[in-house]
Amino acid sequence: MDRNAKIFIAGHRGLVGSAILRRLQAGGYGNLVTRNRAELDLSDQRGVQEFYAAEKPDYVFVAAAKVGGIHANNTYPADFIYYNLMIECNLIHGAYLHGVKKLLFLGSTCIYPKLAPQPMKEEHLLTGALEPTNEPYAVAKIAGIKMCSAYNRQYGTNFLSVMPTNLYGPNDNYHPQDSHVLPALIRRMHEAKVRGDKQVTVWGTGNARREFLASADMADACVFLMERFDAKALGEFINIGAGSDMTIREVAEIVAKVVGFSGELTYDTTKPDGAPRKWVDGSRLTALGWKPQVLVEEGLRAAYQDFLQQLDAGTVRL
Repeated sequence: MDRNAKIFIAGHRGLVGSAILRRLQAGGYGNLVTRNRAELDLSDQRGVQEFYAAEKPDYVFVAAAKVGGIHANNTYPADFIYYNLMIECNLIHGAYLHGVKKLLFLGSTCIYPKLAPQPMKEEHLLTGALEPTNEPYAVAKIAGIKMCSAYNRQYGTNFLSVMPTNLYGPNDNYHPQDSHVLPALIRRMHEAKVRGDKQVTVWGTGNARREFLASADMADACVFLMERFDAKALGEFINIGAGSDMTIREVAEIVAKVVGFSGELTYDTTKPDGAPRKWVDGSRLTALGWKPQVLVEEGLRAAYQDFLQQLDAGTVRL
């Protein structure tokens, strides 16, 4: 990518998009285009097409999505499939219509079957049933991958798809029920520490295994791929992994250490674990010359500081 090229980061205020924005700024890219939700509703087809016609971006990062944890996915399945399909359809089709040179679509590891072999390889897509608790979101993300692939095949576009593993970092969603596991644990343990609680309850058995990648590493991988590779070289999509996984129990103990909560951790086994294990095979990406740099505890300390800053700013309410 040319350092002066016009680059649109869709979803620049979220966990994923803000990390990509910071990485591009650090890399010397100065012609960056952003829109917040009030300025552009990405689910509005006409609005998105008018945006493309006016701005004419050269490159697009599709980091915008409606996201959430198990509770949110279970509670709002229609919202998750509708808004994610609309956002990606408008952005991908608009990129084709307006001659975008290259687009990168970000998916999620929930696209893989619930009982996929571990670690999950790209070829495991659509080889089994999805995890029921997030199936609508997963179907939408699979549609985005297939849409990029279909446009490349029919129209000769250069649309890449990447599948990052579970992410965490600055600008995460710390909602007590609708967030992902790490921000939910950060908030819950901070609240418990402030109140002087003796214990914190973690959803599930604690035995489910997850892989966690710092958003800074994810953003670095995305820019690495956009700068050096075309869709034909990468195939339909490529995983972005951390290289190892851990149990929810293990990561909860690290969060407690980082936050400074010294009480007992208990586990509510009436709550769902989700998929028993989610660990992606990132060997294709590492073979291309990229590897993650941020250790989990180091990354969680940065995430906790971000939570405290949001708390001070009034964007997180206890």
